[in-house]
Amino acid sequence: MREFSAVQLRDHLAHAEPPGPLLLDVREPWEFRVCRIEGSQLIPMGHIAASINALDPARETVVICHHGIRSRQVARFLDYQGFDNVINLSGGVEAWARDVDRQMATY
Repeated sequence: MREFSAVQLRDHLAHAEPPGPLLLDVREPWEFRVCRIEGSQLIPMGHIAASINALDPARETVVICHHGIRSRQVARFLDYQGFDNVINLSGGVEAWARDVDRQMATY
């Protein structure tokens, strides 16, 4: 598992080959409605284990939450489950809003 800052992720996404990494947001639906990184897919942390078969363990996966704590737990879980290319967004959407997209709503 790797950790990216918001700026590192922005730069990584800018150079990613299509389809790019899966942006996996593990927050709750109400949080996702407030703000999200464009292109992210919502699977709340509590549903990851039940949804794991819907995810591709070979695809690069960036795990996202509010501050990077829940996403780190999910990223470690995915790594343990055999996912080869997992990245945790350190600082979560809060860091993304602060360092990359200052127009993004925060909570």
